[in-house]
Amino acid sequence: MPVLTRGAYAEPGTSLAFKTGDWRTMRPVHKHWAAPCHGACPAGEDAQEWLARFQEGHPREAWETIAHINPLPAVTGRICPHPCETACNRTHYDSPIAIHALERWLGDQAILNNWSFPGAQGVAEPAAVAVVGAGPGGLSCAYQLARRGHKVTLIDALPEPGGLLRSAIPMTRLPRDVLDAEIGRILDLGITFKPHTRLGDEADLARLRQEHRAVFLAPGIGLAKNWSVGGQVPTDHRPALELLKEFIAHGKVPTPASVIIHGGGNTAVDLARVMKRAGVAEVHLVTASGLPGPDTEPGDILNVVPRELHEAIEEGIIFHPHRTIQRLLMRGSKLMGIEMVSLRKLPGASGRKSRVAFEGTETILHADMVIPAIGENVDPTGFEALLGGAPYFRPADEWGRLPGHPDLFVGGDARGDRGTAAGAIGDGRKAAEAIDLFLAGQEPVHQRRPTLPYDHLNMAYYEPAPRREPPVLPVEQRTDSDEIEGPLPDAEARAEANRCLSCGSCLACDNCWTYCPDNAVIKTIEQAQDGSHYVFDYEYCKGCGMCATECPCGYIVMEEDH
Repeated sequence: MPVLTRGAYAEPGTSLAFKTGDWRTMRPVHKHWAAPCHGACPAGEDAQEWLARFQEGHPREAWETIAHINPLPAVTGRICPHPCETACNRTHYDSPIAIHALERWLGDQAILNNWSFPGAQGVAEPAAVAVVGAGPGGLSCAYQLARRGHKVTLIDALPEPGGLLRSAIPMTRLPRDVLDAEIGRILDLGITFKPHTRLGDEADLARLRQEHRAVFLAPGIGLAKNWSVGGQVPTDHRPALELLKEFIAHGKVPTPASVIIHGGGNTAVDLARVMKRAGVAEVHLVTASGLPGPDTEPGDILNVVPRELHEAIEEGIIFHPHRTIQRLLMRGSKLMGIEMVSLRKLPGASGRKSRVAFEGTETILHADMVIPAIGENVDPTGFEALLGGAPYFRPADEWGRLPGHPDLFVGGDARGDRGTAAGAIGDGRKAAEAIDLFLAGQEPVHQRRPTLPYDHLNMAYYEPAPRREPPVLPVEQRTDSDEIEGPLPDAEARAEANRCLSCGSCLACDNCWTYCPDNAVIKTIEQAQDGSHYVFDYEYCKGCGMCATECPCGYIVMEEDH
C-alpha cells in the first residue's frame, strides 16, 4: 500500500489504491425508459427501437422490428392516426418525427424487395386455434399464432380477407395492391383461410370451440346504430358506412345538391370527400367534437387522421364543430334542412363532463339529404348468448379474455373501445400471446416501463431540423383511384429517421465515458451499441452526476445509494 504524503505519485496502479467511491451518496444507473411514441402506439410498436435500426443504415432490420409486433406496416403507415406523433418528445422542440411516413416507407420496401417475416420460436405442442374475422385484429392474431407454430383457421363472412380495410377505406388512402401484398404474406405462413363463412350460418361457435383449443373473436362492427332526431327519420335514410361500402364495391354514391353528414370519425370524413368528388356542391359535416386548435381539449378533438382532416378542408368540406342536430326540417316526407345547436362540455353534479346544448344558439342549415355517421354495433348473429343484448363484447381484460370462457378471446372494434386498425392489431397480438400461454397452462404478465418525459432530455446535444413531409397531390388532381399522399423519397426518409431523439435508450455517444472526471465509466471491447457496453465502476464513482447531466437521451439517472 503506498504511503500518503503531500507529494505526487507516478508509481503504477497508485490511483487504484484509493476507493473514492466510498464518498458517494448518489449513484448513476442505466434506466431504459419507454419512449413516448412507444407508450402511445395502440399496436404496441416501439418506434424508437426501429428508428434506431433505420438510423444505423439497416432498413430491413428496422422493418423486422416492426413486423415482430405489427405485420401490416404499409397499411398502418397510411391509415393510422398515429398518436405516436402527437406524443413524440420532439414536438416540444420543433416538430414530431413523421413516424407514419417512415413506417409506410419501410412497409413499401418490404413489399418491393419481397422481404419475408422474421422467424419465431415454435411451440412444443402446436394446437388448433380458430380466428373469427379477417380484419386487422383477426389477421394480427392469426399471424402471431402461426409464427408460434399453431394451426390457425381464419374464417370471414366476406369473399376476401381485410375486413373494413378492404370494404370501407377508399383506395385514395389505401391502395388494394398494398393491402393484398401484406395480407398475402400473412396467409403464406400456413394459415387456412375460409371465406364466405358467416358465424351463425355456415359456422357455429359451439362447434368451433369443440374443434379448436381456443377461439379468437374479431368480427368487427357492421350493424348500424339506430338514428333519429326527435323520432323523425328521412325516407331516404342511409347510414354512412353502408354508403361508403357501396361506393367502394360499385363506385356509386348519392349526389344531392347539398348533404349533411352527422357524426365524426374517418367514415364520416371519407364519405364527405367521396361525395364532394362525385359532384355534390355543398358537403357539411356536423360533429359534436371540436377541430384541432388552442380552444379544443385534446380529448375532444375530432377522431380522424389529422392529415385527412386537413385534406378534407382543402377539398371544400364544411365542418360545423361542437354542434348537433336538434330538429329535422321536413316538407311532407322530403328533407329541407336541419336545425343545429351548439354544444359545450360542462361538468355535471358528479364532476364528470358531458356535452350540453346551449339554448339560443340554434342555426338553420338547408340541405337535401342527411346521413348519420354515429357508429355501429356488433352484429349479434351467432354471438347472441355471449353478447346478452349488449352492443359489444364486454367485459374483457387487456388480453381479450372473457370472464367464464377461458377458451374465448375477443378484440378489435367488437370490444367497443378500439376504433383504429392499430388498436385492433394490438388486440390481436396480445390475445395471441395470451392464447399461447393459456395452451401451455400459464398466465400472461404485462411489463410496463415508465415513459421518458421531455425535461429528462439534454437538448443541448440536438440541432433543430425541419420535418420531412410526404408529397401530396394538389386538390385539382385528386380522383377516387389515385393515392393522395405519396412516399417520402429515400434520402428524405433517412434524414427524417435521423431526427429521432432516441428517448430513453442509449445513443452510444460516449458522453458518460468522456466526461467522467474519475474514469469510473468503462467502455467494453465490444462495439458500443447500447447501454450494456458502458459499465459503472462504483468503487471509484463519487456520484457527481456528470454522466447523467450530459446524457442526451435520459438513459442515465441518479438514484440514492444505500
